[in-house]
Amino acid sequence: MSQTRIIQEKIEEGGALFLATYFNMENACMFFLSENESRLGTLAVALPQKQKIIGPPLSSILLGDRNMMIARILAERLASKMNTIALVSIFIKTVNEREAGPILLRLLEKTLRKGGVEE
Repeated sequence: MSQTRIIQEKIEEGGALFLATYFNMENACMFFLSENESRLGTLAVALPQKQKIIGPPLSSILLGDRNMMIARILAERLASKMNTIALVSIFIKTVNEREAGPILLRLLEKTLRKGGVEE
């Protein structure tokens, strides 16, 4: 039986602090990304795409309606990278989704590197 790994990371950009909390379990992973404080936000789930299958990624919004696009994009990316079910929560207060997207992607990648996951 493997233990759940929990990794926390942060990035400061444009006067805002962005936080990440990552849970890596044997059969799933979860990322909570937020601005200035740890909070639950729009929650997306994604399944990794099967090898040699053509079609759209399998993802859906479970909770919330703000930042839906970036939540789904990051969930799909994480599911593909980790080859497991991925849940991603995005809570952003002051930065719009277009500006926050690249910042949150960098934060996700920085957190995964800290956890030993390479590109």
